Amino acid sequence: MAENLDPVFQIQRIYLKEASLEQPNSPAILLEQEQPSVDIQLGVEATPLAEGVYEVAVTATVQTKIKDKTVFLVEAKQAGIFEARNLPEEQMGPIMGIACPQIVYPYLRSNVADIVQRAGFPPVHLAEINFQAMYEQQQAQQAQQEGSRIITS
Repeated sequence: MAENLDPVFQIQRIYLKEASLEQPNSPAILLEQEQPSVDIQLGVEATPLAEGVYEVAVTATVQTKIKDKTVFLVEAKQAGIFEARNLPEEQMGPIMGIACPQIVYPYLRSNVADIVQRAGFPPVHLAEINFQAMYEQQQAQQAQQEGSRIITS
């Protein structure tokens, strides 16, 4: 019996892997009238779990401050388990770095907004992200770093 070599890409599960909220200066900071500054950091990571099965996680860190005091800090990691088999090797990078994060990210946005709102603050709505541009920028940085290693070696 011949093995099925049709390309396969499917979501097995989407889940909130990690979430934390800190309000280190509450309740005093809540009495401040000044608008806080907001700093948002995002990251994407892909990890092989088994043959043709991968976990892709998108992490967001949202920190708001008034002057040098933290109002709140939210860290959340939303992940998905994806099956990707019989796909050309050159497509795997874009699938793990663009397609999968685009699927996971809306769940992360919703969870971050919910956590912040449940903490008693107006929700923070993470902006839409162009994961293709982010992926291409990372690829260009890696190529530049590899190029500089060759020159300095």
